[in-house]
Parts: sequence; structure tokens; C-alpha cells
Amino acid sequence: MFSEWISSHEDISAEEAAAEISVPQESAMGHYTFKCFKFAKRFGVTPQGLAEKFVARPAAEWMENISAAGAYVNIFLNRSMFAEKTLADLHKKNAGYGGGNIGGGRVALVEYSSPNTAKHFHVGHLGSTIIGNALYKIFKFVGYKTVGLNYIGDWGTSFGKLITAYLHWGDKAEIERIGIDGLTKLYVRFHEEADADDTLNDEARSWELKILSGDGQGLSLWQWFCDMSMKEYARIYERLGVEFDVIRGESHYKNKLGEVVAELEKKGLLTESDGAKIVDLEDYKMPPVLILRRDGGTLYHTRDLAAAIDRREEYGFSICLIVTGSEQILYFNQMKKVLELMGHEWAADVEHIPYGLFVMEDGKYSSRRGNVIKMEDLLDEAVAKTLAIINEKNPALSNKEDVAAQVGIGAVIFFKLYNNRIKDVNFSFEHVLNFDGETGPYVQYAHARACSVLEKGGNFSADDAIAGKNLADDESFAVLRLLHKFPDAVAEAANKREPFLVSRHLVALAQAFNRFYHNRTVLTDEPELRAARLSLTHAVKTVLSNGLGLLGMAAPKKM
Repeated sequence: MFSEWISSHEDISAEEAAAEISVPQESAMGHYTFKCFKFAKRFGVTPQGLAEKFVARPAAEWMENISAAGAYVNIFLNRSMFAEKTLADLHKKNAGYGGGNIGGGRVALVEYSSPNTAKHFHVGHLGSTIIGNALYKIFKFVGYKTVGLNYIGDWGTSFGKLITAYLHWGDKAEIERIGIDGLTKLYVRFHEEADADDTLNDEARSWELKILSGDGQGLSLWQWFCDMSMKEYARIYERLGVEFDVIRGESHYKNKLGEVVAELEKKGLLTESDGAKIVDLEDYKMPPVLILRRDGGTLYHTRDLAAAIDRREEYGFSICLIVTGSEQILYFNQMKKVLELMGHEWAADVEHIPYGLFVMEDGKYSSRRGNVIKMEDLLDEAVAKTLAIINEKNPALSNKEDVAAQVGIGAVIFFKLYNNRIKDVNFSFEHVLNFDGETGPYVQYAHARACSVLEKGGNFSADDAIAGKNLADDESFAVLRLLHKFPDAVAEAANKREPFLVSRHLVALAQAFNRFYHNRTVLTDEPELRAARLSLTHAVKTVLSNGLGLLGMAAPKKM
């Protein structure tokens, strides 16, 4: 409301205004404050003069008071009017509340998850999968036409290694029986044997080139490995509630690599270095990009350049977000610079979305050495531990196995999304499954509590008008301010590519609602007051459900 009021009086957009609105540290200064520094020069006045100019304008009916303090415009809200307007808007939009049209229908392509086939889906894939899924949902919610892409690592040297290992030591029947475990054992054995016998690496490179040239045996084994992997991935994605619009492997671009190499040659960007073909980026203080090995084999950069160009041609994206670990920051800076040198102005629209490590209590992991923590094992343990908690606290709960899955898996998701994505996080079940902390189960339980209150409340309609004066108390007002701020939190999460801004907001709302629930009797015998508090509870349920959905989590009605 404040940002719209600012924009209605001066040539300042609501989005610009919202960025300069904050909550004063001292409550005596008002409920909200607007900083004028950024816009004073635009209007040829001092920041103080602009603040005084705003204060001289007619106040809105939802303002209790408005004043200038130096370069700041401070307002106190009319609590009754604020309650009525916020709840009316929220109940009208319901499941759409918090969304918007920042995207304006433009295409946002989000690449996430992107595991390497023939290897287990492990906890190292969690960050890309969970963060990318949340960004995909958030961008769609704020008006983008989103394309969710799972870019599978199904090409390259690792397959040469795996084929070599299979031909030396593999047993098809045994691998069919134990699945990816069999492939993992072969991959680990290859590295153990290759440490002592370097000719195995030569053999692996040879098989990689054979696949690239269409060798029948190599392609048959490659397809078998890939099919086995996708079955496991599909099972895990279903448990996580993650979906994609497009699943496409690196192999999709194998016939487009020549075009990329030819374009680089034509534009004078390729140079030879020790028999290999590179793009020299020394002028940009970056290492060279290897495009072709001495033996003619392609590398990740070659395939990713082809993929970027193809996606732009196919989808015409305005934004392309690539969600991978922070260790790949240099890699994507190199890729963007090469696209720029090739003359692709849209290279600026390709954004790497890095994230920190997901560290288990017993440390990191390595697929080369086989000490990975399988994603499925982590989810199984989360669900089992949650079920044990439910059996202890609410053993009579119906469908408790389903609830345990929603809460246990949701707890893992929320844990990864609660902090700035670049931050390394140390995982422990003791923290993740805490129903009283700043966790997923805490937020889900607040939603279940709201559902329980509404169920007991009887005949209640969110369409009924409420008297805002009944929600002017401190606890109700604190909840209302967070409800009102939810769309801003979602928009900021999209603009900053940070889902944690949504998760933190949900925790704050759950905390405020719990204070309201404990200090104010919702199901009072006074009809008008009861209706107002039920309306507020319904609004909390709606926003918690919407927010959990954006994070890729379920919102259980009972826990």
C-alpha cells in the first residue's frame, strides 16, 4: 500500500518505492519508513525537501499518521483499515496471493538438478535440485513463462571409463540385479586400477571417441547405463515432488558441436595450444577454454556452448538460470565470456546461480572413490525419524506414514533453503527435524494448527467482511504485517534469486501466528470477534500453504 501511495504522487514506480521502504528500528518512528535519498536528484530537490513534499500530500485512509524526519517519510498505519484491506485482498486472491507479474510473460529458463548418469543420485545433487525447483516455482508465480530443464550429464570421458571397466570386469547379470550399485563399483575400480596402469585411461579416451563417432557396441552400453540411471532418478524426483518441463542430456548436442567449433574458427577465436584448440582469455584474466582435445574429443565447455546457443534459439529466453555449485563460478564466467566474444549479446542473460556445500556430519564425498551418501538413503532416514517422532507425540494420527514422508522430506528441503544459497550448511537430523526451531516441521505444524482451528471454527467464510477494529491488538497486527509483506518477500526472492527470503518469511509468520494463537482466543463466544480471528487464521493458512508450495514442500492439514 505504501509503495503504491508513493508512486501515485510522484514519478516513482511502485517497485522502485518498495525497494526503499523498510521497518524503522525504533517503533516510535512509525510502522514503515521511506528513504528519499535515491529520488531527490530526479526531482531537483534535497532529500529533506522531497520528504516534506510527500508529507504535504493528502494522507491515505489507511494511514494513522504521516511525518517527515529529515530525508525519511514515516507512517503509522490505521490498524483497522490495514486489517480490512489486507484480508480482503488476500482472500480475494487466495492461492494466487503473493504472486505478481514481474515477469510479464517473458521466458525464464531454469536449469537444475543435472546429475551425471551411471552414478547414484547423492546429497551433492540436493542443492541444485532443491534451489532450482524453488526458483522455477517462484519465477512462475511472479509472472514468468518458466521452462524447467534437467540437463543430464550423459556424455564424455566418464562413459569411456565405465565402458572400459565393464569390458574388463563387468558382469551383466550382476549389474542388472543390483542396478547403479554395480556401475558405481565398476567406476571406483577403474580409478583404483588406473592409478597403477595408465593405459586404462588411454583405453577410456578411445571409447569416448568411438561413442562420438557412432560405434554400435559403445552406444549400446552407453544407452543401457543411461536407462538404468533414469529409473533411479525418476523415483527420487517423485519423492521430492520435483518435476521438469524438459529432460535433456549433453548427448542431445553431439551433432551440434561441429557448428560451435566452426563458428569459433570463423570468428578467429580458436588458437592451437599443444595440439589442442582453445579460446585464449588471458586478456580477461581467466584461464583458456579448452574446446577440442588433441585427439579431437570435446569437453564440457564445447557442449555447454552448443547447449546455450540452442536454448536461446528454441526458447528465446529473457533469463537463463543455471543452478550449480559455487566451485563452478570460474567455469561459467569463462563460458559467458566466450559467448560474448562470439557476438551473442544475450550472453548477459545467462546467469550462474551458485550455492554452497551440503556437508553431512561425517564430511564430504567422492563419486570416484565410492564414498557417496545416496539421496534415497537420506530421505529414508528422514522419513523414518519423523515417523518415530509422530508415534511418540501423536500415535493416533491417521495416514501418519504419508505425513511422515511430507514432513521428513520437507524438513530436508527447508533446511537447504533456509540460508543464503551460497552458504555452506552442516546437516544434522537433530536440527533439521526440530519441531520447535526455525525449521520446516515448525512451519508445517503452524499450518496444521491453523487448519485445526478452522475445522473447529465451524461455519466460516473467507468472503465475509470483517471489522478491522477486532484485529487492532499487537499480536494480530504483527501477523497482518507479515501477511501483507509476503508478496514483497516473493518478489525479492525472484529478483535476488534467493529462495531463503521466502523460507525466512514463513518462519517469521509461523512465529507470529503462534504468539497470536497463545495470547488471543480464536474460538471466542463473541461472534464478530470470532469471525475476525478466524479470517486472520484462514489468511495465515493460505500464505503458509502458498509459501511452502513455492519451496517445493507439502502443507499437511494434520500432524
